[in-house]
Parts: sequence; structure tokens; C-alpha cells
Amino acid sequence: MTTLLNTVSVDPNSSRRQKLSERIAGSLRQDFLSGQIVLGQKLPTESQLASTFDVSRTVIREAIAALVADGLLETRQGAGIFVIGHHGHQPLGGPILRQDRSSNISHALNVLEVRIALETESAALAAARRNASQEAQIQESFFEFDRLLKLGKPTGQADFAFHRSIAEATNNPFYVEVLDALGERTIPCDVNSPYAAEDVLSFGYQAGLQKEHLAILNAISASDAAGARDAMRAHLSASQERYRERLRDRRTRYQSAVEAI
Repeated sequence: MTTLLNTVSVDPNSSRRQKLSERIAGSLRQDFLSGQIVLGQKLPTESQLASTFDVSRTVIREAIAALVADGLLETRQGAGIFVIGHHGHQPLGGPILRQDRSSNISHALNVLEVRIALETESAALAAARRNASQEAQIQESFFEFDRLLKLGKPTGQADFAFHRSIAEATNNPFYVEVLDALGERTIPCDVNSPYAAEDVLSFGYQAGLQKEHLAILNAISASDAAGARDAMRAHLSASQERYRERLRDRRTRYQSAVEAI
């Protein structure tokens, strides 16, 4: 992001000069338009931006607030500032997808319902349309998940990268855009998510996910569109059932506690 590497110069003699925050917002917009800042990218922290532009954090907050209002950025508590759209273009993420991130399992089930509709077809298209580079990227994401799993590290980003690389292999940018709009909600069981729980973060649980991923990868590599579609549906449907099981377990524990009174 070359623009971010330059400080904003202000002519003190200009009676028509814009507020610093507006100048910074305009500078960032140019980075969006030029592709130097891409959809889904996390921006530097407020402190880093303030240092880069040689302004106060208050000025940076004003600039960020303007870009949030424009639908270009989203601030995520505890995570940072992320790009969710481009100037003059309302992102598919819109108000509905950018709603409350409370730790309701119902939210995870809603996301999975959307993903089933979207990703079963993206897997089939990836099997039919992917090129060698795209197939390699899917496989690299698969093995990155495996590497992190063996190290006991969070796998959420690698999991998302696996699904996103399949979307990219459709060669239809809207599949990627929808996944990017869902963002961190795409993989609600990652260790950094409010949906995380000890059972879903266990090695066995995630090894089961990886086995499902392998079925998808094998079908795509074999150019088996129907098999890829079925494998993706089985994977996401199994995730739905795992969440429903957590709800049933919670209800059973509550009932047992009530009966024990």
C-alpha cells in the first residue's frame, strides 16, 4: 500500500484545505480503487495509521468512521479494521450480514444454511473449471490446516482459506465476494470465535473436518463435479448436525439439573 507509506501534507495557507481526516479517508479510498487494499484485508492498527500519516489517533478514528459509514470498512471488536467493500459499490455483506456477532448457535446455523446453498455449487464448478494453479492453492490450504492442527494451533484461517480457494477456482468472483462478506463467521468454531468450545476444538473433532475436506479435495482433483458437490454438501450438513447436537446436549444437561433439584 504505497499510499499508506506517505504522510499527508497539508498546505497551511490554503483556505479551502480539507480536514485531515477527510484527506486520509480520500487517500485510503484511492488505495481501495487501485487494488492496493483488497477485500477482506485487515488494516494496520489505529496507532500504526496515526504514525504513518503523522496525525493523532482521533483523526484516524474520524477517517475510519467515514469509511465505515460508506460501507468500505468494518471495525470488529478485538480483531481490528477490515475492508468489506469498494467505493461506489455496496458490498454483498450489507447490513444483514454485518449484524450482531453474539455467540448464538442459531447464527452459526444460519451461516451454514447459506454456505450449503453457495458452496455445494462452487465445489462442483471448481471441479470443472479450476486450473493447475488454483488446484495447487486448494491443496496448499488443505495441508496448512493439517500443519496447524498437528502443532495444536488455531486452524480457522486455514479452514477459511481452503473454502475460499475453492470459491476462487470457480472463476466466478461473486462466489469469493460472498465468502469474504461472511468473513470470520464462515468458520464459527475457530479458537478465536465466540462459538468456540472445548469439544469442537479437540484434535479429534478437527481431524474429522480434515477427513471431510480430503473428500472434497479428491473430487475436485478428479474433475468429479457431482462428487465434489456431494462431498461439500456432506461436509457442511455434518457441521449443521454437530451444532444441533450441541443444542441437544445443552438442553439435556439443563433437564438433568432441573430433575436433580
